[in-house]
Amino acid sequence: MNTPTYDAIVIGAGHNGLAAAATLARKGKSVCVIEKNETTGGMARNTTLAGGMEVPEIAHLLYNLHPKVKKELGLGTARAPLDVRELSAVSLSQDGNHAVIRGGKAELADGRPHPEAALFTELMRRLTLFAGLLGQLSTKSPSSLEGGLASLNTLAELAGLAKLGLDLKRTGKKDMREFLRVLLSNAYDLILDDLEDGPLAGALAADAVRGAYAGPRSPGTVFSLMYRLGQGGGAQLPIGGMGAVSAAFEAAARAAGAEIRTGTGVSRVLVENDRAAGVVLEDGTEISAGTVLSNTGPMPAMKLAGAEHYDVEMVRRMRNQRCKGAAAKVNLVLNGVPKFTGLTPELAAGRLLIAPSATYVERAFNPAKYGGIPESPVIEAVIPSLADPGLAKDGQHVLSAVVSSVPYGLEGGWDEAACDRLAAVTLSTLEIYAPGLSALVTERQVLSPACIEARTGAPGGHWHHAEMGIDQILTVRPANGMAHYRFGPKGYYLCGAGAHPGGDVTGLAGRNSALQLLKDGVI
Repeated sequence: MNTPTYDAIVIGAGHNGLAAAATLARKGKSVCVIEKNETTGGMARNTTLAGGMEVPEIAHLLYNLHPKVKKELGLGTARAPLDVRELSAVSLSQDGNHAVIRGGKAELADGRPHPEAALFTELMRRLTLFAGLLGQLSTKSPSSLEGGLASLNTLAELAGLAKLGLDLKRTGKKDMREFLRVLLSNAYDLILDDLEDGPLAGALAADAVRGAYAGPRSPGTVFSLMYRLGQGGGAQLPIGGMGAVSAAFEAAARAAGAEIRTGTGVSRVLVENDRAAGVVLEDGTEISAGTVLSNTGPMPAMKLAGAEHYDVEMVRRMRNQRCKGAAAKVNLVLNGVPKFTGLTPELAAGRLLIAPSATYVERAFNPAKYGGIPESPVIEAVIPSLADPGLAKDGQHVLSAVVSSVPYGLEGGWDEAACDRLAAVTLSTLEIYAPGLSALVTERQVLSPACIEARTGAPGGHWHHAEMGIDQILTVRPANGMAHYRFGPKGYYLCGAGAHPGGDVTGLAGRNSALQLLKDGVI
């Protein structure tokens, strides 16, 4: 090819792809983002149902938007407006003694002190302390130590690891021993060491396995919980819905000078002399570039470049990566506001969790192991219009529900009848806490993990592009030897949730990959 048309092409306009584009454009690089869909945002976007109601298609809360990303890209400023509301978490109980969690502290929904408030606060103190150690790792490329002791990069990585060890030691002997004791253990045992098996325990257990093909008894789920907390741990409601989040990332990229093309997909990555040289669009158009970043999942990214450009072992690792989704999305349009027993309107506007105990969360996962839908699922629900009245339309509201432990590989496959069954289970579970809710439903949207894969291209319909267990994170995300965002051919980079530090709407994978690319000097 002749002189590249762009310094960089980004495949996919999810929030990480847009973060990568904005980061590169801010450094003076010419960038083109190519998105298959007509709108940007990936899983963080709104969609309009047949009846005209706008709903958060998949993600409905802003989890862990990193302060560095927000500051560097100017999110929440005039050039990239973004307004959010902090939400309380309400862990529902059938007896009406709902647990309300705000800022790491707990109380009962009726305002009485929670009997386990002190125990919960101390447990959260320890978890947050340990999480802060892991959080240091999220804004940098993982250590590889592959350059040898004579390498400046290796020495810098060793210095970073030494700082982490020193920070761990500074926590004190007692906390340091506790960190090492619990790091690889399961969340179920850790939580029930301190708390009774009720709504508080259930809320923590649900967060430990959010989006994962795992139950709280699964090994390593304490690490998963701390890793998430280390990136902020908070849930915010974006005013205007998740579409406002993608709009802010898009505005930041455009303001920095990036070009964004929607409604056209990439059929393959051009590789010349073992170097990414551009892309071929689905209509056959070729666009040249000095480097290519893929916001797809790891295996789709490999297929775009061609497996022949990877060694056999790397192809095997990608094929065996655990990436089967275990969360479905159910959007319900309601002709009124549902009444949750024992909740004030203010609390009903929060993040509602149906996870009445850690045992409940574990049992909800059991059917998924054998390809079944749980009869009593874990549900995270929000009614965005209660906190953001501008989303209500003609007296209608939307209840957005993320239903956990719903298998990608459903026995018998995902057809209309299976989706109907999932909708029925979701409604019957919600009815326990909000009697009469079913009668308010005028329209619904059910997205199984298979539907999510078809709509977004996310491998297995996994919200994080791959499991975030301890064997698929940090230096082994997406695989051992590929943790520095470099993905096979020279100049080809992975910038989506399948790269470090993983999922949630942090923007870090996109930002970090762009910074690593610049550090590598490929453009």
